[in-house]
Amino acid sequence: MDMALDAMSEVTDEALLVLFANGDADAARSLNVRLTPRVFAQAMRLLGNRAEAEDVAQEAMMRLWKIAPEWRQGEAKVTTWLYRVVANLCTDRLRKKPNVGIDAIPEPEDECASAAEGLQDQARNTALYSALDQLPDRQRQAVVLRHIEGLGNPEIAEIMDISTEAVESLTARGKRALAAALAGRRDELGYSDG
Repeated sequence: MDMALDAMSEVTDEALLVLFANGDADAARSLNVRLTPRVFAQAMRLLGNRAEAEDVAQEAMMRLWKIAPEWRQGEAKVTTWLYRVVANLCTDRLRKKPNVGIDAIPEPEDECASAAEGLQDQARNTALYSALDQLPDRQRQAVVLRHIEGLGNPEIAEIMDISTEAVESLTARGKRALAAALAGRRDELGYSDG
């Protein structure tokens, strides 16, 4: 099975989806291994809750498998479609639940750093997720896709179904709001200039 997955590593997401739709189980496994960690990471960053992020990732992948037979290559990238589904599922979940406090944000795991570095990284991540949580949903989504997922503005525009200019505006406002939220905490988070 590993050789089959290895052979699939050079095949595009779109081609793998078409192969899956035609009954190729190896294509499905390869696509699952390739995409599930990415959609889970996006959901985790948007929701800040591991269990909910796992549910969203599973639901997004199920929706991908359901639409596979109708997939038309060349119309959209699989990842773009999938990021949009994850964003929409996360937005739905965020609208349904009340805001959670900072104590509900999971601490990141870091086995490699020293204890002091680990605590510093945890404080920084907690502060970032707390600040992200304060942003309006669309700003948070745009900032996460641009600055954490590393996507370009045109792809984000397609995912969010808005113009590139709107993406630029959302990310700029989101970055300003994050900077303002974290400004008073530079020394505490170890970013002092001294």
